[in-house]
Amino acid sequence: MPAFTSKDIADYYNQTLTHYRMWWRMDQSKAIHYGIWDHDTKTFGEALQQTNLKMAELAGIKKGARVMDAGCGVGGAAFYLATAYNCTVDGISLSERQIELAKASASELQLEKSTRFMVADYNKTPFANNSFDLIWACESLCYASNTDLFLSEANRLLKKGGKIVLSDYFLTQKGIADEQSLMKKWGNTWAISHFNELHAFSKSLERNGFQIIENKDFSQQVYKSAKRMYHAYLIGSLPAVLYNLTHNSSRFAKTQYLSGKYQFLALKQKLWEYRLVVAEKIR
Repeated sequence: MPAFTSKDIADYYNQTLTHYRMWWRMDQSKAIHYGIWDHDTKTFGEALQQTNLKMAELAGIKKGARVMDAGCGVGGAAFYLATAYNCTVDGISLSERQIELAKASASELQLEKSTRFMVADYNKTPFANNSFDLIWACESLCYASNTDLFLSEANRLLKKGGKIVLSDYFLTQKGIADEQSLMKKWGNTWAISHFNELHAFSKSLERNGFQIIENKDFSQQVYKSAKRMYHAYLIGSLPAVLYNLTHNSSRFAKTQYLSGKYQFLALKQKLWEYRLVVAEKIR
């Protein structure tokens, strides 16, 4: 995979917001992540909220906690935490357009006092040492240029006993081999330079003063979300190709539709897993 820069990642999200609005109901859900489906989940909107719910429950968030949302998207998790747990949340993203939308939504929801948003790199933030009780990272770890840099900064920011809670895509042994280059092709459409492998990530956590306290596989529970993205690919392929032929499409908007194909086929072939991990700062 090419080594995508911070600007590339920002460009990806800036260029594809229209697609998320269309296929992910972003304006209603405030979410651009996979939804987790339980046996009693009835709608896609409920599945998207379930991701926030499961992450919060697994982390054991306390009322009034101070949280940094590392890769906050358009603010959905921050609004959930502020409302459900009375948290104070600082959300950061590389995407200027995401931050603009998050700020506008905070104003509409009257959550400006409990949520703040800024354009920043989670590898090097402007916050003081020991500022946060929890760092939240929903499908954003995969964008870390260097996992150790991210975790070192997380350690600096967290109070003693503070936690990281994350949901992300982790390579399996088959995914490391990636014989059909499905993971590589998927990564190229989303500006992901590399996907983490769980054992290597666990070692990185240890090096940076963390201990895993929860680690759960939710691959089956996100299958319907992955399949939904695949259906969007099937429906949108011809219109996307025709549009690209007649318009000067931006770099990532041009290939976004293909991601639905690659991520779903890779999941079916068990090249990646969707995991929720909680790690505690122990030193």
